[in-house]
Order: sequence, then C-alpha cells, then structure tokens
Amino acid sequence: MSENPSNPNGGGPDGGGPNGGGPNGGGNEHDSRRAALIGLVVVAVLVIAGYYLVTALRQNSNMEDCLMSGRRNCAPIETPGGSR
Repeated sequence: MSENPSNPNGGGPDGGGPNGGGPNGGGNEHDSRRAALIGLVVVAVLVIAGYYLVTALRQNSNMEDCLMSGRRNCAPIETPGGSR
C-alpha cells in the first residue's frame, strides 16, 4: 500500500479517509457528532444532579440551623390541600 504524504488519514487520492466518505472524511464526522452529543448529555446529567444535590444540601442546612437554634417546629407541617 503506497501512502500519500499529503493525506495523513490514508485512503485514496480523492482525500477520503479509510472509511470512505469523500474528501471531507464523512465517516469520521458522524463519529465526532456522536461523541459531542454523548458529551453534551453527560454534562447535562451532571448539571441536573448538581442542582438536585445543592438543593437537598441547602434544605438540610436550613433544618440543622433551625434545630441548632433551639426551635422545635422546624419541619414544615403538610396539610391536605383544599380542605378549607
């Protein structure tokens, strides 16, 4: 197999990569988009998990602050809605 020094990806003289796809290397573009989409989903899940964690820690901190101040009615009392 003869290598073309102007084409480091291999393939034919038309510039196509080893997967074919023409001069733009179409096979690698799909893989690149998939990797970017997976990365975006991972980041979104981490942001949502971080928001949930911060909210839960803030509620816990507020409860501890209330209890440490000596109050006994710190927990909210839930009443059935619409009974009044």
